[in-house]
Amino acid sequence: MTTTDNGEYRDAGGFIAEVIRSSRRKTADIRVEQGVVSVIVPQELSDERIDRLLADKRSWIKEKMLVHREARPASARRFVSGEAIPYLGRNYRLKVIDGPFKAPKLDKGQLVVSVPGGADAPEMVRNAIIRWYRRRAVEKLPAKVGRLAPSVGVSPGKVEIKAFRSRWGSCTPKGDVAFNWRIMMAPNRVVDYIVVHELCHLIRHDHSAAYWREVARVMPDYDQWRSWLRYASHELEI
Repeated sequence: MTTTDNGEYRDAGGFIAEVIRSSRRKTADIRVEQGVVSVIVPQELSDERIDRLLADKRSWIKEKMLVHREARPASARRFVSGEAIPYLGRNYRLKVIDGPFKAPKLDKGQLVVSVPGGADAPEMVRNAIIRWYRRRAVEKLPAKVGRLAPSVGVSPGKVEIKAFRSRWGSCTPKGDVAFNWRIMMAPNRVVDYIVVHELCHLIRHDHSAAYWREVARVMPDYDQWRSWLRYASHELEI
């Protein structure tokens, strides 16, 4: 097991599973989203039982991972040292280390990723990077919502991070908002635009002229970032 400030992980032999402990859960649940494995378990479930659960479900997990791999858009990334990894408008150089799994970290302009097999395990490197983006989204996006919501004039409820296939964000009639973790690869102002876009939907649930006036009131240059998202969204694939 690896436990860091960024989470708890189990090396399941061929893939890394993130362990999410919850006091609300009475049973375990395994999820495979975009090839990344998470296991949500009761708070006190032992490491041994988690390992046994992952071993019992190994074939199902591998099949799910393969389906996601075959369905995702083609990428030129090889997940080797030296590649550029975008984060909020800045590129960081990837540094891949062959060693025990460790949560990726930024260090002197590099994103350092340690996984068993190193560059010979590109899927494991990719999954580690996705986890890193999702953690950053969990850290950063609620703060952005809190900063921008007063300007919009709304009081949103929950802020969730999801793995949407074809949207950047969403909102509910109750006032909850959700965002695609992939927006963390976009420039910071694009992320601001996506947040403002969803917050303005808490005022108007359409894309009428009145809705776009609300967006422009908060973000007069929104069309620049809307255009970036329309024409450069392919850069947000991994």
